[in-house]
Amino acid sequence: MDKYIYELEMKVRDYECDLQGIVNNANYQHYLEHTRHEFLTSTGISFAALHEQGVDPVVARISMAFKTPLRSGDVFLSKLYLKKEGIKYVFYQDIYRKADGKLALKGVVETVCVVNGRLSDSQLFDNVFAPYLAHE
Repeated sequence: MDKYIYELEMKVRDYECDLQGIVNNANYQHYLEHTRHEFLTSTGISFAALHEQGVDPVVARISMAFKTPLRSGDVFLSKLYLKKEGIKYVFYQDIYRKADGKLALKGVVETVCVVNGRLSDSQLFDNVFAPYLAHE
């Protein structure tokens, strides 16, 4: 059974590569963030509307393990699943090169919610994410 709950196809742009001709490590964070944002949009969540309500999801920690480099023009699939750990939502995000299915990156992104300036649990996210949560 596929553990992933969301998948986004993207393509490496020339300016995302370094002198070695591979994607610069910092750009992978952009890929991961864009995937999370698109996932949230697919669930009906708007970051702008949340912020206006005083609710701000933020990244607390990121871990990335680089496996196979991506190069300019590579099409890749950014996939995710999530778990809840205490007040944190942990996004497990993997990036695969589409042409051969090779794993390019394994990422773990821990997020928390700040409500009206205070670290807090979010009933909204609990409700929205309930159907998507991975269980051991």
